[in-house]
Amino acid sequence: MLTIYGVYRSRASRTFWLLNELDMPHEHVPVIQSYRLPDHEAEDAPFNTLSPGFLSISPAGAVPVLRDGDFVLSESLAMNLYIARKAGGPLAPADEKENALMEQWALYGMTAIESHALAIMFVHAEGRAKSPEGQAEIAAEEARLRRPLGVLNSHLREHGHMVGGRFTVADINMAEILRYAQAEPGLLSAYPEIETWLAACHARPAFKAMWERRLAEPA
Repeated sequence: MLTIYGVYRSRASRTFWLLNELDMPHEHVPVIQSYRLPDHEAEDAPFNTLSPGFLSISPAGAVPVLRDGDFVLSESLAMNLYIARKAGGPLAPADEKENALMEQWALYGMTAIESHALAIMFVHAEGRAKSPEGQAEIAAEEARLRRPLGVLNSHLREHGHMVGGRFTVADINMAEILRYAQAEPGLLSAYPEIETWLAACHARPAFKAMWERRLAEPA
C-alpha cells in the first residue's frame, strides 16, 4: 500500500486529489511544514518536516513524500505521474508518447507558471494585495504569466484537455498549479479556455472531497 507523508494544506493536495479519483487505498501520515510551527523542536511539536524521523525519509525536509514498499519518491508532480502509471486506466498515459507529453506539461507548469502564480498567492495571503507595492508585484507576475497562460489557453482550445483529449493526471497536475493564480480575482478571465477547463476540473467529486479535507485542516 502507498504511504503519503504530508498535509492537505501543501502540494500533497494534488496527490490526494489523484488518489480520490483512483479510489486507491493508501496510508496518510500527517507531516506539517516546520515553518508553520512556533517551535518545531518543542517536546509537544507535531511530526513536522524537520523532525528527525521525517528527515530520515526525506533529507530535503519537504512534503509531500511517497513511500511504496522500499521505494521513496518526493516532488508531487513526479509522485502523481508514478501513481497514475502504477494504477493504469484512463488517467494514466496510454503509451510512451502520452507519457512524454504528461512529463512535458508537468515540467512546463512547474518552470513557467507555478513560481509566478505562487508569488501572487503569497501577496494576497500576506495581506499586501491592496497596497501599492503589492499591486505592483502582482502586475509584474501577471506580465510574466501572460505568455505561458496564452500557450496553455491555445492548447486547451484545440484539445480540451492537457493530454489525449480526456481527463488525466496531467490535468490534475496543471490544475493544481493554476489554482494559485486564482488568488487574484479576474486574472484567469482573460484566458477563457483555461477558466472553463479549470472550473470543470474543480467540479469533479474527487477534487471536492480533497478540498473539503483541506479546509478542515488548521490554516
